[in-house]
Amino acid sequence: MVQIKSVGVIGAGQMGTGIAHVCALAGYDVLLHDVSGDKIAAGIALIEKNLTRQVSRNIIEHDAAEAAIARIKPAVELQTIATTDLAIEAATENEEVKKNIFKALAPHLGEHTLLASNTSSISITRLASVTDRPERFIGLHFMNPVPLMKLVEVIRGIATDAPTYETAVNFARSLGKTTTNAEDFPAFIVNRILVPMINEAIYTLYEGVGTVEAIDNALKLGANHPMGPLELGDFIGLDTVLSIMNVLYEGLADSKYRPCPLLVKYVEAGWLGRKAGRGFYDYRGETPVPTR
Repeated sequence: MVQIKSVGVIGAGQMGTGIAHVCALAGYDVLLHDVSGDKIAAGIALIEKNLTRQVSRNIIEHDAAEAAIARIKPAVELQTIATTDLAIEAATENEEVKKNIFKALAPHLGEHTLLASNTSSISITRLASVTDRPERFIGLHFMNPVPLMKLVEVIRGIATDAPTYETAVNFARSLGKTTTNAEDFPAFIVNRILVPMINEAIYTLYEGVGTVEAIDNALKLGANHPMGPLELGDFIGLDTVLSIMNVLYEGLADSKYRPCPLLVKYVEAGWLGRKAGRGFYDYRGETPVPTR
């Protein structure tokens, strides 16, 4: 098995920064890449802010936070990521975008480098097929927010070999995570169950069964969910919810996975949830207000 000492993270958004955060805290040297230096800088600033918050809440020690941020370095050029022991792609949930990243990385990879995708729904087998090392390619699906959530889904493609799987499991556990094995079917385990629930909540709103507040309160108080499904959709990002529903609908050819037309309209409007300031709630004021 490959001994992992350095990790490259491709994507400095919410997921990529979370992955870089936990890797650095666990003692790994981290290279963080995105399409521009400004995005990388913003990602590193976000990691520093989140580490400071953990210190203030006595979750980690100040020295551990300082050491972690010192381990994270910007990688302006994608090929720099190829020097690491494990390269984790955490780009937007779009198959072509992800494939293009792996194609661009391929000519620069060292012989020993393992590849992973943080995809939440897309076939690991298909992503691995565009690389020169499908046997050393695996899915590592971290949950959001990464520093707080304990689970990592580990997904083998059809060609993934046993040493790669064992290395991936040991790596995830070294971050303090619990792993679960998921087979390479659309959306794996968590999102196969969770995202259709969110889509059904949107249908419930679309059909006038309940208001935004009624639906969210019903699930919080009636099913003991910590967050209502519409609020959760906003937190995940409605564009991501739609992408996952499309993967399920196309991959399983079952009408029960058809994305709700209202979800499609919100995404078309750019109302993607918290990150856009508006989704099923408007977040631009002091208190979120339902938009329907």
